[in-house]
Amino acid sequence: MNHQGTKPLESERLILRRFTYQDAESMYRNWACDPEVTRFLMWPPHASVEVTKKVLAEWHNHYVNPEYYVWAIVLKSLGEPVGCISVNSIDPATERVQIGYCLGKAWWHQGIMSEAFRAVIRFLFEEVGVNRIEARHDPENPHSGDVMRKCGLTYEGTLRKVMKSNRGITDACIYGILSEEYFSRKPA
Repeated sequence: MNHQGTKPLESERLILRRFTYQDAESMYRNWACDPEVTRFLMWPPHASVEVTKKVLAEWHNHYVNPEYYVWAIVLKSLGEPVGCISVNSIDPATERVQIGYCLGKAWWHQGIMSEAFRAVIRFLFEEVGVNRIEARHDPENPHSGDVMRKCGLTYEGTLRKVMKSNRGITDACIYGILSEEYFSRKPA
């Protein structure tokens, strides 16, 4: 793999970029404080913008690592982050990455996360050279699975009681796409 870190990516409506300290207010307001957004996630809603600032400081410190990928999803028409998408884990032996994402509820069901995920998939296969991209979701959050399917991932099964979220210990629906599948489907 040719790790490049969190480099800027762009799509029709979005800019994916590194978070900055100036993003704290919009991150907190747009999604990090919302228990509905964080319901299926592994971190609790932020109690204050100070918590968000601490998270951003930690992320900022990791951006020097070329194997660190955490993007702010910036809606071009708004000019501020409305969510985030990241590589949650990397397995160098199998060249596999796992993706996680969240989006403020004001932007749900508008194709924004699918657009962001497609940009990340393209980058990871075409520039980083990963072999497999996978993602998982709580079965009680089927819209996340909709995003995965729209982006070309295949449902591979459900693991029982394998992840811990704000709902407790839950099952996880697993989706994946292989590099050969991506390149065989890609238009010439």
